[in-house]
Amino acid sequence: MDLCWGRRRKNKKSGKPNMEIVIPNQFRCPITLDLMKDPVTLSTGITYDRESVERWFNEGNYTCPVTNQVVRNFDMIPNHSLTRIIQDWCVENRKNGVERIPTPRTPISPIDVLELLFRVKDSSKNLDQYGCLELVKKIEKWGGESERNKRCIVENGATSALALAFDAFANDSIEKNVVVLEAILSALNWMFPLQVEAQKSLGSKASLHCMIWFLKHQDLKGKEKSIVALKELLSFGDVNHVEALLEIEGVNELLVEFINKRISPTITKASLRVIWYLVSSKSDSCNEKMKFLFVELGLVSSILNILIDSEKNIFEKGLVILDSLCNIEKGREKAYENDLTIPLLVKKILRVSPLTTEYSVSSIWKLCKFGEKDYEGKALIEALQVGAFQKLLLVLQVGCSDETKEKATELLKLMNPYTDYLECIDSDFKNLERSY
Repeated sequence: MDLCWGRRRKNKKSGKPNMEIVIPNQFRCPITLDLMKDPVTLSTGITYDRESVERWFNEGNYTCPVTNQVVRNFDMIPNHSLTRIIQDWCVENRKNGVERIPTPRTPISPIDVLELLFRVKDSSKNLDQYGCLELVKKIEKWGGESERNKRCIVENGATSALALAFDAFANDSIEKNVVVLEAILSALNWMFPLQVEAQKSLGSKASLHCMIWFLKHQDLKGKEKSIVALKELLSFGDVNHVEALLEIEGVNELLVEFINKRISPTITKASLRVIWYLVSSKSDSCNEKMKFLFVELGLVSSILNILIDSEKNIFEKGLVILDSLCNIEKGREKAYENDLTIPLLVKKILRVSPLTTEYSVSSIWKLCKFGEKDYEGKALIEALQVGAFQKLLLVLQVGCSDETKEKATELLKLMNPYTDYLECIDSDFKNLERSY
């Protein structure tokens, strides 16, 4: 029998409900029972909505959902007649709130993608920016039509071809080719993660210089595309990319500026992630150099300021960086000097997430155990006064990693001699002034 679609709708004039809208069974996909928007017929003779049956096969099924026959030919033939009938039915029921389904576009094929990417490579080789720009726009158009098209584009090597083109035009001239470079970067942003060949091209000196140029000179949208691409590139942990970035003047200053200004959530989050990749590089020389440079630029205070009122995601990223900076003496020194440090770290224990608890305890442990003796004693006393002793006892009770448990236990032992004559209060940094 026919099934009902939607709820009863009230007549605007009389206020009485109209009759329920009924979708004929032949218009419904046998898999989801929803109105078909792009009906296609399999070799078994059964018609399904394209998106539903593609998802069925992508999940590893090899049979027709209705007949249970093994499908040996996965061709999906568009059922144009049924599409037109469904559209006519939608128009007839428009007064009852039914929207007409758009005419389905024919999905692209791997051959379509490969042919277009060959032309992209050819135009970039010849530095034909206008020809390449048109091709990139066509890729964007295809990708905007359906998720299936996006998968087909990515699976057939688009990231490698576009990254190679980006490198070629960046090598030629950033200013002259800025329009096509921005278009390529925009397209790449929805194709992550990068393939290996794409990593090499996007990680070249010319490409890195171009992305940094975008961060300095482009509008907000251009900056966002660039910092997200940079974050994606560094996520693979290639030391060569970190070393190449070190050679570009002003990178560290730019990232700290983004943290301080917080011009958009996307840029703030991606900048924090980029900084983390830089300070946790596998290259020991780069690692220490990066930490020192960021500390000298005031990143410790910048992180503390941004942590006061940040959302969970940003707080976690910032705290991980702060803990990493506390590994070097200069980082701990800057943390000691900031009135926000201990109260904020203690306040957030068991407040935000298990991860923030872990890194808050770790940072407090480093500040109280290492460095100048005067600083260590002051840090212990301040931590006690803002409620660290009670918080650390709770950490041990609610459960934590073995490493965090060891640090919490050691902190409790270090604080214990002071507990008899120090008044412990709950941590609160609302009345503390920021460092700027």
